[in-house]
Amino acid sequence: MSAGTSTVLEARRVRVDRGGNPVVRDVDLDVRAGEVLALVGPNGAGKSTLLSVLAGDITPTAGTVHLDGRPLGRTPVAALARRRAVLLQEHHLSFPFRAREVVAMGRHPWRGHDEEQLDDHVVDEAMRTARVLPLADRAFPTLSGGEKARTSFARTLAQQASLLLLDEPTAALDLQHQEVVLGHSADLAAAAHAVVVVLHDLSLAAAYAHRICLLHRGSVAALGTPEQVLDAALLAEVYEHPVEVLRHPTTGALLVLPERGGPARPRTLTAVPSEEARP
Repeated sequence: MSAGTSTVLEARRVRVDRGGNPVVRDVDLDVRAGEVLALVGPNGAGKSTLLSVLAGDITPTAGTVHLDGRPLGRTPVAALARRRAVLLQEHHLSFPFRAREVVAMGRHPWRGHDEEQLDDHVVDEAMRTARVLPLADRAFPTLSGGEKARTSFARTLAQQASLLLLDEPTAALDLQHQEVVLGHSADLAAAAHAVVVVLHDLSLAAAYAHRICLLHRGSVAALGTPEQVLDAALLAEVYEHPVEVLRHPTTGALLVLPERGGPARPRTLTAVPSEEARP
């Protein structure tokens, strides 16, 4: 992938401690307009915590985060809500709001601004993009896990922020809707938005991310293009499980597959030569 980029968010020497233990350790990271940045790594690597720091929802124990050159913590809450949108892993609501009402919550930061008059149109477009328009009158608690995830994604889109921070947006989705969500995220990046997405599927990260940040025990193990980061030896070390990194013979797409026991099966894919993965 290629895109014209400029840095909008800078994290320097970010550290987060919980209960006296470091969860994120001395992370340096730039988030750029015009690209999708994937945060990957095993469970407990610090991905969601780092995303929350980048969103301004968690104040780091040490280090700094700057948004558009200003300390993130000094950005007024209302202005921050118009600048960045956050999609969390969990999608819980205490009241039976209709799906359309949930999506319309993303328009709250624009109340009192000229953009408010676009609310209905923006909500319709967001729901159409996330393919939840037919669910508009359904009560949110009655939706399936995947339908809730797509409705929440539509709410994030309705916010019309130019920086999107998405925490495992594909976790509850089927194959079709994974492609819809990440495909639209790539479209937003092509339109000069900045997108940070936490993913567990490394093949999806390879397909849609311009850069990948591989986290291991709270630290950055590798940061670069998919070809640079998705090194079989490095991934096996970080995930503590052997993997194969293969290239599709027709599309050239990188595929990351865990090695499994049992008799060897014939393969029609081409193994990717090892490249330097560490920064």
